Amino acid sequence: MGAGPDLVLVHGWGMNGAVWEACSQQLQKHFTVHIVDLPGYGFSHSVAVDSLSMMSDALLEGAPQSAIWLGWSLGGVIATYIAMQHPERVNTLITLASSPKFSQGAGWKGIKPRVLNDFRTQLSDNFALTIERFMALQAMGSATARQDTKRLKKAVLSRPSPNPEALELGLEWLAQVDLRSDLLKVSMPFHRWYGRLDGLVPLTISSQLAEEHPQSEGYVFAQSSHAPFITEANLFVEKIIALRDS
Repeated sequence: MGAGPDLVLVHGWGMNGAVWEACSQQLQKHFTVHIVDLPGYGFSHSVAVDSLSMMSDALLEGAPQSAIWLGWSLGGVIATYIAMQHPERVNTLITLASSPKFSQGAGWKGIKPRVLNDFRTQLSDNFALTIERFMALQAMGSATARQDTKRLKKAVLSRPSPNPEALELGLEWLAQVDLRSDLLKVSMPFHRWYGRLDGLVPLTISSQLAEEHPQSEGYVFAQSSHAPFITEANLFVEKIIALRDS
């Protein structure tokens, strides 16, 4: 949609490309916006991949030759992987409410393994309810949490339900993927954006990465939890436009 520099928006676990529809209306006035349903999600629910490499190849097949890539949450891991493996295709990398390692570890804040295991158990019992709980968790903490959750739910339910196998694979990536040591391979401008109230990606991660990877630039959305593009939509759009104009 739109015209201008190419911008690819990659959603997170359990979601689909409809989550971007509100902000994309503003973004397409300044960019050619590319919105994807990841394999296993939304309109791509019947498409299967079994590795980050296959996911990368599937996205790049239909992506512009060079673009700004913005990945939210687990989408940030996918966009980072693409930037490392195919730097010629990514002219700017933005990760939003994301982490190179989502699970908690020694000296590293993140999601407790027990929480991820609980999600895996709940997923096999009732994956629809699990997704709904995850949407509420993403908005928790912001002053507009109830409205944010409703917007996420409305967007996700507007497209086909995610494939249970894709959800299971995504949880596996959240638990196991660790790209921290590879971040120095990111050669293009790299922007890390966070929500101050985010319970899934603790803010301490931002300061740790700032020290370890000074080539990247961090920013914190003061009023947001895990979904700044909904909670602070206008500021989110302004930040992307500012990168185009810089």
